[in-house]
Amino acid sequence: MIHVDNITFSYDKETVLDELSFTELEPVITGLWGRNGSGKTTLMKLLAGYEEPEHGKIEIQGKRPYNNAEAVQNVCYMQEEHPFSSIWNVHDALRFGKYFNPNWDQEMSERLLKTFRLDRKKKITKLSTGMKSALQFIIGICSNAEITILDEPVNGLDAGMRKKMYKVLRESHEENPRLILLTSHHIGEIQSIFEKIIVIKDGNIVFHELMDETREKGIWLSGNKDKLEEKISAEKILEHETMGSTMKVMLDAHYSKEWKEFAHSNGLSIEKAELQDYLLNMTEEEEEMSI
Repeated sequence: MIHVDNITFSYDKETVLDELSFTELEPVITGLWGRNGSGKTTLMKLLAGYEEPEHGKIEIQGKRPYNNAEAVQNVCYMQEEHPFSSIWNVHDALRFGKYFNPNWDQEMSERLLKTFRLDRKKKITKLSTGMKSALQFIIGICSNAEITILDEPVNGLDAGMRKKMYKVLRESHEENPRLILLTSHHIGEIQSIFEKIIVIKDGNIVFHELMDETREKGIWLSGNKDKLEEKISAEKILEHETMGSTMKVMLDAHYSKEWKEFAHSNGLSIEKAELQDYLLNMTEEEEEMSI
């Protein structure tokens, strides 16, 4: 479905993507996560054919997307701040979605207008941030594009509306499996619907793997400082806190039976790190971490 081979891209001579590669062949819901400035938005634009890589190759369903109408008819990319016409209302935006997406689901679009309480006559410029996000999501999910890219689809939505969106996303994908690539700052909340995750840092891939694998990564150990220093000296330490004779450390390790037994036998406490904390530490600027 998507094949990205060693691509490089720069803005004003500043490298944004640096020999980045990945391949995704399965119709799965995949999270794209990275800090601001990591290159996520640039990567999405390249996949949608908005830009051309300086070096390397991108293929969507075996075709290069840049300046290729045949390739991008299989792609629907909804940006976080999608550039709708200033004179359009909600109905105009949906007509736009239907015109450019051959697999458009009109019945679903009508239903989701009611779900998200959108007035089809309302000018897009008058919509709140959350309501504009809902409109962009409706277009993306109703496109039924083989590759659907949603940038921050829950931006501005309250918890209730986000819950509805996750339900629609899951049900639509079950009914019509396709590759859905999405970003979200609500990673702890939305990760339950991800089947895979791509983590990007400084224009390159940190890891691309099954979400079940990532969920088990990152553990906190706490206890006597001297004992901890002795036992974990060979481990990759992501974060540590010290208070008197007590220390707490986050390790890049799986929350496994072996680590639980290790903690118990050494009089240490163990707990699973929050996913967002783990990802933040994995994408922190490189520095020598010691205790």
